Amino acid sequence: DAMLLPEQITHVLSFLISCRRMKLYLKKAELGGTDVAYYGAALDPLDDLAEELDRCIVNGAVDDKASPALSDIRRRIGYMKEQIKQKLDALLKRNRDWFSESFVSVRNGRYTLPVKREHKNNVPGTLVDLSHTGGTCFIEPASVGRLNTELGELLVHEDSEMRRILYMLTALIGDFIPQLRRNIETLETLDFLFAKGKLSIKMKASPVALNAGRQTRLVSARHPQLDEEAAVPLDFEIGGRNVITGDNVITGVIVTGPNMGGKTVTLKTVGLLSLMAQSGLHIPAEPSSTICMSNLVLCDIGDGQSIAENLSTFSSHMKNIIEVLEKADDESLVLLDELGSGTDPAEGMGLAVAILDALCEKKCLFVVTTHYPEIKEYAAKKPGIINARMAFDRESLLPLYRLELGEAGESCALYIAERLGMPKDILRRAHEAAYGRQRETKSVPVEAPPPAVTAAAARIVKAPEQKPRTVLRSETFNIGDSVIVYPQREIGLIYKRANERGELGVQIRGIKKLLSHKRVKLHVPASELYPDDYDFSIVFDTVANRKARHILNKRHEEGTVVVIKEGEESI
Repeated sequence: DAMLLPEQITHVLSFLISCRRMKLYLKKAELGGTDVAYYGAALDPLDDLAEELDRCIVNGAVDDKASPALSDIRRRIGYMKEQIKQKLDALLKRNRDWFSESFVSVRNGRYTLPVKREHKNNVPGTLVDLSHTGGTCFIEPASVGRLNTELGELLVHEDSEMRRILYMLTALIGDFIPQLRRNIETLETLDFLFAKGKLSIKMKASPVALNAGRQTRLVSARHPQLDEEAAVPLDFEIGGRNVITGDNVITGVIVTGPNMGGKTVTLKTVGLLSLMAQSGLHIPAEPSSTICMSNLVLCDIGDGQSIAENLSTFSSHMKNIIEVLEKADDESLVLLDELGSGTDPAEGMGLAVAILDALCEKKCLFVVTTHYPEIKEYAAKKPGIINARMAFDRESLLPLYRLELGEAGESCALYIAERLGMPKDILRRAHEAAYGRQRETKSVPVEAPPPAVTAAAARIVKAPEQKPRTVLRSETFNIGDSVIVYPQREIGLIYKRANERGELGVQIRGIKKLLSHKRVKLHVPASELYPDDYDFSIVFDTVANRKARHILNKRHEEGTVVVIKEGEESI
């Protein structure tokens, strides 16, 4: 049969003491009508068992009072040890020169004297041990040999009696196993409830409603690991009506904005608070918040690159997303960070759109972060999906960490670079590469040049154009201004001032368009992007026209013609 050691029995006793204290604590709490107080009725402190254990085990050892037999044996052991010590002390005092030390030593459980090697024959008895150097012999004198033997027998009896007592206590504890298990389960539950309460107080959290209607609304929420004073409250909603149009249930949110602007933290906050609420925890948000029940919270967040598994950043993302698409259904919440990143932008964008389509078909709720402008356009046009952005302070160059639903964000890379001191010519080239370079188009062929004539005869043929009238526009746009075109929120450049109908010439990704001034909003003025004498033909002219213009600037050549079509005005 099993036997508990004194240390283990002490743990049982400590547990029973805790049960008694908890029961008394909950009894007092019943006066306040607290529901948790009634868990005390399930606790049985087993006072009789605790009293017996406390009587038999003291300071982690079997006490003398555990049984009369043990008390008598230990009394006799104490007397025998005293007799042996007195005899040995007398020998030490009588012949001090024979001994290397002036005290009795216990070796191998026997009482011995430390005799110098040269005097070992002067002390009759049994050699028990030698010192490390061999200069001292530990001898049990013959006069105490019989007493040592009797002491050994008493120690055996003591061990036997202690084992009997421990077996008895073990069996006694075993009789109360059902009650002990119930106490353990009750204290586990109480410990969990108290831990949740302490966490709620520490986070200053609130209880929120759970719903099965697939709608999550977070009001003034924050990530639990963020300091309450420093964190910017998050207002977020998914699964409800479109906050912009008032119709179409929103199942997806596309979050965009500058790097380090809080997109990933937003993603993590939504996922973590959903799991916390479904686990019965309070969350750091206003009580008016509500969380929908989800059978799975599936996410792909972080780099995931692995040298050991030969996974690139893109491969790790795809591996996770494939698994997400396999498991997601109409009861799931999906969180994807930097969708389509880590590969060729064109292919990454295509994959991102296809993945979003697949999530829409799954009818799951999803929150996605991205930098692709095409994804913003996709979200603006796709029913059931809404754009959101992380606000950014252009003056301080600091993210505001505030989520704005219904607005597409911008990476602000060029603006940040400019404010940080990036040279103007580099910014200009970056802007041309990103927004201003016109797609190559077929131009009027340039005929072979005849003999040179005077430059005054050079002619520029322009398509007929009506004389512009006063533009009915409260805001004046200049050539080269960077603008935002609504409702797609595309970025373009002004290549032509407004005509009599209030239409502005806007070049978007190399294609020139005439658009109503009501659809255009100033993004970055040309004065902040280009030097005063900048030649805008670099941005707006075709390669063929620029070559022809270069020839005409040097000399007139018969037959050289620069053609500017409607909407492609020369600067």
